[in-house]
Amino acid sequence: MKKIYDVVVIGSGVAGQTAASGLAFAGKNVAIVENDLWGGTCANRGCDPKKILFSVVEAHNKSLHLIGKGIEEAPIINWSQLIAFKNTFTDPVPEQSKKRLKASGIDVYNATAEFIDAKNIKVQDHILEAAQFVIATGARPALINIEGKEHFLTSDDFLSLPNMPDKLTFIGGGYIAFEFAAIANAAGAQVDVIHHNSRPLKAYDQELVSALMSQLEAKGVIFHLDTNITLIEKVGQQFKLTDDKGFELTTDLVFATTGRLANTEKLKLENADVTYDKKGIIVNDYLQTSNPAIYALGDVLSKKQPKLTPVSSLEASYLVSLLTNKNDCPIAYPKIPTNVFSSPKLAQVGVTVLEAENSKDKYEVSTIDASNWFNYLRVNEPVSKVNIIIDKDSGLLAGASCLNNEADQLINFFTFFINKEIKAAELADAVFAYPTIASDLTYFYT
Repeated sequence: MKKIYDVVVIGSGVAGQTAASGLAFAGKNVAIVENDLWGGTCANRGCDPKKILFSVVEAHNKSLHLIGKGIEEAPIINWSQLIAFKNTFTDPVPEQSKKRLKASGIDVYNATAEFIDAKNIKVQDHILEAAQFVIATGARPALINIEGKEHFLTSDDFLSLPNMPDKLTFIGGGYIAFEFAAIANAAGAQVDVIHHNSRPLKAYDQELVSALMSQLEAKGVIFHLDTNITLIEKVGQQFKLTDDKGFELTTDLVFATTGRLANTEKLKLENADVTYDKKGIIVNDYLQTSNPAIYALGDVLSKKQPKLTPVSSLEASYLVSLLTNKNDCPIAYPKIPTNVFSSPKLAQVGVTVLEAENSKDKYEVSTIDASNWFNYLRVNEPVSKVNIIIDKDSGLLAGASCLNNEADQLINFFTFFINKEIKAAELADAVFAYPTIASDLTYFYT
């Protein structure tokens, strides 16, 4: 059976849902196709459930910091209760997402989409023709190609673990490894993190990364750097990890946290003359692929911008305005903050310390130890470091990075200052509630 639409969206995550709903609201005849969980990664098995688990870790760590300061002992995390709580958020997502799309007048298809040619896709027994297609199929966990890779679990599995094992291991040194290490450690597991080189979290200021590692190590997390695992063997109920230099480690579970792969291989993009590389689909400044009738957005893209939910939302909103003739300009990305929800949190935005040090004639770097400031002393926080990068010519904030348990809030303020070009003098005139994280801003940016 063949059906004809104005637009067919492939993928129902944040990018796909936002694009499909916006186009349908504008009067387009829209269909959406999903071959996995309706609602996509973020809501089902990504940032949202991760943050639910982390909320308990935050409470646990705050209690740890205040032992002997009014709290006698830290609470014990009940993992099964925590997962049950998380499930109250994630279980309804697929059906609710599907219902919202249907309520918007969008036709929904549960199937894998395959391009037949530039104007048609095959969806089970249906052929869907459209004037335009939007690809928003997202990404999935990557697995390194080593002997025994079938024993790997992924972030999807971690977020649904029914029980926390005594010992688990993460292979990879990116933000997922650091976040899950903090969660598992707080939940009582022995945690090992293995990374193939000496620079985990390589996109971040390495001084702050080292400080973060020291804090995690103090809690019991063990890091194995410059270790390249080549074999995973099942030994009884455990797994033995080895490299080619004599390293051995036995663990209850082993997780691959080595990045994510764009979901492109099932689409048969070559049939539609859509160009892609190992990082994802290639688009121009209008989110248009090599086929002018096909657009792509979100984590399936090959792009330099961070693959984050807010970025996907921005791209979807832009695309709706473009395809409804409300905008004919190329997409403009603001400065985008990134966060590592570990213990403590690590965040940065804009020009990095390394970039600033390589352009000393243009930027000035201030490194601030705020651990003795009231807002950190009152919760007995062990570390609070902030780097501020100022553009010498304009005097404006150009970048910032921070390591403390308020980093996710601080970086949002710094991002606003950068994107809105707020001057230090303007901030000095602002009055914030005291004592709060916001009331410290004028001390950072002067």
